Amino acid sequence: MRIGELADATGTTPRALRHYEQAGLIASERAANGYRLYDAGAAVRVRNIRQLLDVGLTLDDARVFLPCLDGDVMAGPPSGKGVRVAADRLAVLEARIAAQIVVRDRLAEALRRAGGGTSVRPVA
Repeated sequence: MRIGELADATGTTPRALRHYEQAGLIASERAANGYRLYDAGAAVRVRNIRQLLDVGLTLDDARVFLPCLDGDVMAGPPSGKGVRVAADRLAVLEARIAAQIVVRDRLAEALRRAGGGTSVRPVA
């Protein structure tokens, strides 16, 4: 299938597919006219990549899951390396969220002191 067909079949864009290919997560062949051609199994792989991205992993993180991207990525037992990558990504996300909460609370306090009030309530 051509890149546009794969994009339509997976709910993504041709640009994202080219990015996944550049990252080494999917592969294509070139037709005589230069168009990228993907086999039918590429749709499963792309859906799995998108599922990993949707839970907060990066394309670099997704490389760890290459051996299982052509099947049901969530069906098999988790690998130790996959669990470590996911746990590390979760720690990064939690640190970013904590930093943003601190900034939000400082801004809310500055607004309160300035008499501007705020409807934002700090979250523990």
